[in-house]
Amino acid sequence: MDLQLKDLVCLVTGASTGIGRGIAELLAAEGMLLAINSRSHDTLVDVAETIASTGVPRPMIVDDDVTDPAAATRVWEAVTAAYERIDVFVSCTGNAAFVDPLAPEESWEEAYAVNFSAVRRITQTILPEMRKRKWGRIINITGSMAPFSTSASTAAKAAAQAWAKGLSREVASDGITVNSVVPGRIRSVIADGLYPTEEDRQRFADIHIPAGYFGEPRDFAPMVAFLASPLARYITGTVIDVDGGMRRFAH
Repeated sequence: MDLQLKDLVCLVTGASTGIGRGIAELLAAEGMLLAINSRSHDTLVDVAETIASTGVPRPMIVDDDVTDPAAATRVWEAVTAAYERIDVFVSCTGNAAFVDPLAPEESWEEAYAVNFSAVRRITQTILPEMRKRKWGRIINITGSMAPFSTSASTAAKAAAQAWAKGLSREVASDGITVNSVVPGRIRSVIADGLYPTEEDRQRFADIHIPAGYFGEPRDFAPMVAFLASPLARYITGTVIDVDGGMRRFAH
């Protein structure tokens, strides 16, 4: 199937490792023109060189801290100076912040900055041009809403999902879709930190994942590619789990 992604311009934040990197590699292979973002310049260079070595255009590197309130404008200006527009925005910026119920204010503020405010600010910056062109895709990589303990990041990701749902209703008539995609246990820096050994991962999978194993970024990225496509024009306001069946409840 041709996803019709060739020459569409895509900004991927959190693209230096794990899920974000896997998404960037697949979207580039599908012919998209990429701007990849994280705070780590050297890691982004490795991603860009790896992608370019496959024979597709080298992604543009935008190393900036998107939790900085001023970063949204800087990123927008950098990408549009090179590509003139942003057709698709994939937000992979996030963390896992498990906190004590009485954690200090700074812990909650940091979690919201990473998991909610960054995607909201960048979207607000790029949205006017998408509306003018009557086309766009906002894809928000969030997290499970079934926390095992007090989690500042889960609370922030819940806010991001609610915001995305509301936004989808505001912009659907402009040809813009807004969707949230929830990774289950996908191999990444965060997942490997929580489950550092194969035994740890298999023990969790045996109890919680019907598929029986942790996913890889390549298992997650195709859903994002489809949602970025013109073919997905009638899918908006959704929360889609890519988790090997881990979610226990029907929507």
